[in-house]
Amino acid sequence: MTTDQIILFALFAAVFALLLWGRFRYDLVAFSALMAGVVLGVVPSDRAFEGFGHPATLVVALVLVVSAGLVRSGAVFLITRTLVDSSRALGGHIALMGGIGAVLSAFMNNVAALALLMPVDIQTARKAGRAPGLSLMPLSFATILGGMATLIGTPPNIIIASIRQDYIGEPFRMFDFAPVGGLAAIAGLIFVALIGWRLIPVRGEASNGDAGLAQYIAELTVPEKSEHIGKRLAELDEDAEKSDVAILGLIRDGQRRYGRASNTLLQAGDVLVLEATPDALDEFRAALELAFSDAAREEKLTAAGEGLEVVEVVIPETARIAGKTAQAVGLTWRKSAVLMGISRHGQRITEQMRQTEIRPGDILLLLCPKGQGGEVTEWLGALPLAERGLAVTANDKVWLAIGLFGAAVAAASFGLIYLPVALGLVVIGYVLTRIMPITEIYDHIEWPVVVLLGSMIPLGTALESAGGTRLIAESLVGLTDGWPAWAILTVLMVVTMTLSDVLNNTATAIVAAPVGIQMANTLGVSPDPFLMAVAVAASSAYLTPIGHKNNTLILGPGGYRFGDYWRMGLPLEALVIAVSIPAILVFWPF
Repeated sequence: MTTDQIILFALFAAVFALLLWGRFRYDLVAFSALMAGVVLGVVPSDRAFEGFGHPATLVVALVLVVSAGLVRSGAVFLITRTLVDSSRALGGHIALMGGIGAVLSAFMNNVAALALLMPVDIQTARKAGRAPGLSLMPLSFATILGGMATLIGTPPNIIIASIRQDYIGEPFRMFDFAPVGGLAAIAGLIFVALIGWRLIPVRGEASNGDAGLAQYIAELTVPEKSEHIGKRLAELDEDAEKSDVAILGLIRDGQRRYGRASNTLLQAGDVLVLEATPDALDEFRAALELAFSDAAREEKLTAAGEGLEVVEVVIPETARIAGKTAQAVGLTWRKSAVLMGISRHGQRITEQMRQTEIRPGDILLLLCPKGQGGEVTEWLGALPLAERGLAVTANDKVWLAIGLFGAAVAAASFGLIYLPVALGLVVIGYVLTRIMPITEIYDHIEWPVVVLLGSMIPLGTALESAGGTRLIAESLVGLTDGWPAWAILTVLMVVTMTLSDVLNNTATAIVAAPVGIQMANTLGVSPDPFLMAVAVAASSAYLTPIGHKNNTLILGPGGYRFGDYWRMGLPLEALVIAVSIPAILVFWPF
């Protein structure tokens, strides 16, 4: 063993010990290790920061932005309202979401599948009042499992197919991976849904994502040509319940209809009186395609074309609007803003919103042109509440957002365009079509995760360049000399999985596949079972957040620690081996 190899193995051991300890944040540990590698001379200084421009790092950052764009467009609401029920038991929810994720990831890149479903899962957790971390890890594992079933589902399968062509002259075909990868995926999904999620550590009580948010009395308007015209008000109850919105009544021609007015037939221009949190109100509006206000105020509000923002403000005694109405101060015609809701210590408001006299202590929900929230707040003499990340769903662009995302994923899946480039084009498209405001792009990137990946990739490359991975391969060949075939396959899968948990799964496939072929040649048997074992094992990175990009993506949103993954990942990896070895012996005999 060379000096460089000893230093690198020692660095990796120190990194994982510190990460498992959890005393220091994972990005600090990884970056410190990278700097130590440079100082000790095992990582070339001119290549120390290549990891920050690595495709894996870029994909993680871009996927988070694309996910935010799908939320902003209403695509996530569309899925949650049609497929996901927040009242469903956690195990059933994980089974449903995991099944959807596995099927999607078999026919599209598994990172893209998680990008689509992750915000759906977070929204559902918010509604159900539970921590997202209870379901995000099972969803990530499910999308990884599903990708093993087809050629395009995960990069290691594509690499294994190309290596087979180099050695044998014919690559694996689209569904050659299905008999082994598909069975392993089904077994893994059953485990994740029934047992796996119970192994995730729970820190404190699950909390409702809306806890602490004010309940507003608010108004939304039925626009011209709405599909709800002619319906009874009571027919909106189901949609309101899904969005956690209470329908209090109806205003027509400026007159409040007391009670629920349940049997009233809706007309264009009717104003629905609601009670809801800001997020729930926005979801309800997007789902039913309701307007913020009447046509004139709506046109005034959206004239700038730069998007909208929601701000919450508290009214002090000295405020311009204190003791007056929004109509009296000219909120719309002076500042192009609309009063969406009022929170008054739980009191009901009986007058039309813009004609309600504002009192000191009221909390107002204001809708403003993008970037003008501060100016409107200052003009009113109000005090802004702490930033709570409120956003306005651009529901008129939902199919545009889905179309851009779907086209990019399809192009990347069939090799027409490189995945990071495809995702980058989606981000540009979202900005140009104003689905995602350019000012918010960087807010949605988990920078500690980017630093983690950017720091660990050069260390992994250095280990490979120094011959560390080759040393492992040679040791493996010597260790298995004379062993039965099933035992050799088991050892190969265990070592490949271990490498994949440390290195990028693509790099693992490149290193492990030639080792498998060498083992097959030594035994004088077909290399196919060994290549299939490497393919499944290289994709089975469940012990750490750095082994697979999907695990890295959920690290921040799920609130996980580095040492949380192995609790569910270790038994899952054992199950994958237990199912895959017999399947390989049956479908790919020696």
